[in-house]
Amino acid sequence: MTHSDTDLIFSSKKSQIKDFAFDKQVVEVFPDMIARSVPGYATIINTIGNLSLQYAQSHTNIYDLGCSLGAATLAMKKSITTEHCSIIGVDNSSAMVERCKMHVSAFKGESKVDILEGDILDTDIRNASMVVLNFTLQFIEPDLRQHLIQKIYDGLQPGGILVLSEKLKASDEVCNDLLIDLHHDFKRANGYSELEIAQKRTAIENVMRPDSLETHLSRLNQSGFNHVNQWFQCFNFMSLVAIK
Repeated sequence: MTHSDTDLIFSSKKSQIKDFAFDKQVVEVFPDMIARSVPGYATIINTIGNLSLQYAQSHTNIYDLGCSLGAATLAMKKSITTEHCSIIGVDNSSAMVERCKMHVSAFKGESKVDILEGDILDTDIRNASMVVLNFTLQFIEPDLRQHLIQKIYDGLQPGGILVLSEKLKASDEVCNDLLIDLHHDFKRANGYSELEIAQKRTAIENVMRPDSLETHLSRLNQSGFNHVNQWFQCFNFMSLVAIK
């Protein structure tokens, strides 16, 4: 990794910290940022690929909502052997979409892939056998999250699966503080300074609003998902599956 690929966005003291945005500056360092900030990210991406191999149905659509640079899209493209299956990645960042198209086109796969710039709240979910929300829902306005989950459920075929990965806020404040501390230790171990940790937290706190696990489970059950299971958690990052 070259110096320009390393996340140094918050390494110098800023007089004013703007809200975090997925702009060109972030796109340039995003793989490094994710690897050093999200524990278990590689495991989640690999598992999404494995799940797509199992759950992709022929003549259906696969959605990666908030696809960023296409890590989940690529994992599915490399894994799916089912014929006549289309992958649709959607992101509202033009910088992310532009780079994602380059990444995805560099790898061959059985499935047709379309990367679209747009708001996932306006995206039509139809004839889906798999939908991925990988650290995306936490950036959606809280009062719109139930609507999105319901739309996903309604657009899934019977037996279809939703993979939902999120940063959690523990219901118990003492435990929540502990998980935050452990996450900060993880970032320190990956080379982030106290200044970087503090400034990134300030930049993202108004943009990313995590839910508790209980809120996620309630929302999924309310939407109609009867088969829900949390399969992964490391510190305050988790992933679950919901099957229609």
